[in-house]
Amino acid sequence: MPTILITGVNRGIGLAIAEAALARGWTVEGSCRSQAQADAVSLILGHGFEAHVFDVTDHAQLAEIAASRTGPLDILINNAGIIGPDPENQNALSMDFAGFRQTLEVNTLAPLAVAQAFLPRLRRAENGRILTISSQMAWMGYAKSDRLAYRASKAAVNKVMQCLATDLEPEGIAVGIVDPGWVRTDMGGDGADLPASEVANGIVDLAENLDLTRTGRFFRWTGEEREF
Repeated sequence: MPTILITGVNRGIGLAIAEAALARGWTVEGSCRSQAQADAVSLILGHGFEAHVFDVTDHAQLAEIAASRTGPLDILINNAGIIGPDPENQNALSMDFAGFRQTLEVNTLAPLAVAQAFLPRLRRAENGRILTISSQMAWMGYAKSDRLAYRASKAAVNKVMQCLATDLEPEGIAVGIVDPGWVRTDMGGDGADLPASEVANGIVDLAENLDLTRTGRFFRWTGEEREF
């Protein structure tokens, strides 16, 4: 059975993905930012789950945790993310630039840092795969200007992952990007279209079947390819 690592596993889509993977008998590792979060999610998920405590923006801490495990890692899912500054200060006419920088650190730079840190373990797997959670708000054909920092960070991570796919293709490691849709989580809100459990199962299906024939592409959570 595969071993999967999910960042930001303590709530929302990350927690739902962990539950879906455990239901299939997979070995699940997940990151939380604090020991309290790790303890709480470990009680929820139970047997088959191992928590790691690191902040995805703390590259030294990330490298230390990644180096502490040597076993093969079949699937990495970059899920940890933030919505960015308050809406009134997250548009092209009024921007919280410190908040914008933080959003880029978490949503754009961290997925690459996590991928690099865990690459030795992915290389030890027979069929290593990386899947990064993006957003429909990253689509360049979507011209709305609200949540600019979030939109920009997700559009940027799409390009970062496309480049990573190009660089890892010779090693046989596939990289994909997924649009989860509008999901009922703390970030998506109660009025969102989709239950987290349904989306999580779709994402796990996509991760399980991702291969080099589809590397570097942007997918809906249902598995169909979509435009960048």
